[in-house]
Amino acid sequence: MIPELFVEWFGTNPVVHGLVGGLVIAGMNLLGASLIFVWRDPSERALDGTLGFAAGVMLAAAFTSLIVPGIENYSGGNPIPVLVGVLLGAAALDRSDGLVPHAHYLLTGQRRPDAADPDADLSVTDERLTPVVLFILAITLHNVPEGLAVGVGFGTGDVAGAIPLMLAIGIQNVPEGLAVSVAAVNAGLDRRAYAVLTGIRSGVVEIPVAVLGAYAVGAVSALLPYAMGFAAGAMLFVISDEIIPETHAGGHERIATLGTIVGVVVMLYLDISLG
Repeated sequence: MIPELFVEWFGTNPVVHGLVGGLVIAGMNLLGASLIFVWRDPSERALDGTLGFAAGVMLAAAFTSLIVPGIENYSGGNPIPVLVGVLLGAAALDRSDGLVPHAHYLLTGQRRPDAADPDADLSVTDERLTPVVLFILAITLHNVPEGLAVGVGFGTGDVAGAIPLMLAIGIQNVPEGLAVSVAAVNAGLDRRAYAVLTGIRSGVVEIPVAVLGAYAVGAVSALLPYAMGFAAGAMLFVISDEIIPETHAGGHERIATLGTIVGVVVMLYLDISLG
């Protein structure tokens, strides 16, 4: 029912579908960022729980919507192209993370353990511009695999399979967008409007990446299993390297773990009921 309505409204062009998917997930990011107006001071425990939920959604989506269908449907049962893509996606995020400091260290004002001069004072309120720019870059890099995953999903032409992925990533973008806005405020940007703008800027990158992903796999079909693996590997890297350590660092690992399990359940339900 829903896939048929989607095709009726937006036609059959996968690139257009990628554009719509990018708009949806970026809009959900904006929705989450805008929650700062009504939920002005969410506790660290609540944020860890919601980010754990986001990790669970991404974890399930990486397998149910990208890795498994990539192997079964788009590489003739041969796992090698998808697995190569997973490794390339993780490597790409690892290299990009080396260029931009981890987001959570920028937000809290702490210095990364592997940084030089660990005793130096790194207060984000002392030098606002550089930390804020780096923070926006870090979050933007971590939005790329989400947009790519949605674009590649629609690029397959399987609308029924791409819609649950779009909805799942959109849902997990809500707590992520809220975390971005809260982090901007904590970094010393006390204007709520700017905090929301930060959330918008972190999500907008998903739109062109989604369109590019849909176009690329449509233009070069041989890239499809590699692209699906790449998006999945990048998402798995973000989960393991960023979200889980951050949500377990403040003593709220139990609520974060429960949130992750709920996220997995929600994504599995969406995949089965809408796929």
